[in-house]
Amino acid sequence: MSKKKIVIIGANDFQNQLILKAKEKGMETHVFAWKDGAVGEKTADYFYPISIIEKEQILKVCEEIQPDGVISIASDLAAITVNYVAEKLGLTGNGIESSLVATNKYLMRKAFAKNSDPSPKFYRSDELTNEIIEQLHLPVIVKPVDRSGSRGINKIEDKKELSMAIKAAEEVSFEHRAVIEEFVEGQEYSVEYISYRGKHTFLALTKKYTTGAPHFIETGHIEPAPIDNATLEKVQEIVTHALDTLQIKNGASHSEIKIKDDGEIKIIEIGGRMGGDCIGSDLVKISTGYDFVEMVIDVACGNEPRFEKVCIPAEAEIHFIFGENDMKALEEIKQKNPEMIYRISEIEPFDEHEVVDSSTRYGYYITRKE
Repeated sequence: MSKKKIVIIGANDFQNQLILKAKEKGMETHVFAWKDGAVGEKTADYFYPISIIEKEQILKVCEEIQPDGVISIASDLAAITVNYVAEKLGLTGNGIESSLVATNKYLMRKAFAKNSDPSPKFYRSDELTNEIIEQLHLPVIVKPVDRSGSRGINKIEDKKELSMAIKAAEEVSFEHRAVIEEFVEGQEYSVEYISYRGKHTFLALTKKYTTGAPHFIETGHIEPAPIDNATLEKVQEIVTHALDTLQIKNGASHSEIKIKDDGEIKIIEIGGRMGGDCIGSDLVKISTGYDFVEMVIDVACGNEPRFEKVCIPAEAEIHFIFGENDMKALEEIKQKNPEMIYRISEIEPFDEHEVVDSSTRYGYYITRKE
């Protein structure tokens, strides 16, 4: 019997967990990404040095490969290509329309507003008028309409800073547009789901830690997030409804929310993909016992995900390295509690560059605590 073939879009460290799992399942892996920084080039069976945004070119190669599924786990850009190729080849996915809405913060906000999903008030930068600016209630968040990883995000508390923040966000946006939205107070969480043919199953709630204003770069995550059952049920109700709004029917989803002190919940954004920063690839498995990566492979190949625990659930945490103090904390854990270390990434040499978004952090390590 010939091996099943899986196409994987992206080859960085996070995506490499997907490549390794597919190979563990005995699948033939075909991976598309730029060579620069492509960890998966060495682990894939077949590697194609084609940018993940070149969806037509990737489709042409995939028509020759004839894969059983196409997948990516932690990239908005890759998700667009995944759903484009899957739809053209008649494979399981969420469709081109769904992926375009789920990767554009402005279109997502419009969909949420139309379907009464709780989310911040918003404007796109080309909609702003002097009258609207005068009426803006500060603070606001300015971000690119179509980027992730904390790129181009700024919290603005003085209207004099607004035009500069918009320009900075537009410069890193592929559309050269920004979204200006109400700043929502509260603790930030993410919600991880797996969906199959429109049925959504909750997996985990992640508590998120960031640098705070102005850029909100993520410094670490912990699963399972400590929260009461009533609030968790409300979160699940809101997110399930929002997944239907975005027509996310298959595979992983990563919803970012904020919960205020009074219990009010607002959706910040939802991606039709796994959470990055090892949330989907590692933390969910450690904290729930479910093999999330295997689930998304199964769904991409048209199969129902299996809910069988493959390990004993434990508290999972990822710590991102911003500087020497973070390295000292890692060394202390190595000395005092080495059994807690789950994985350490490659750590870039410290050159004292400023960490301005998630891509400029020096590395990370994951801990597991029973």
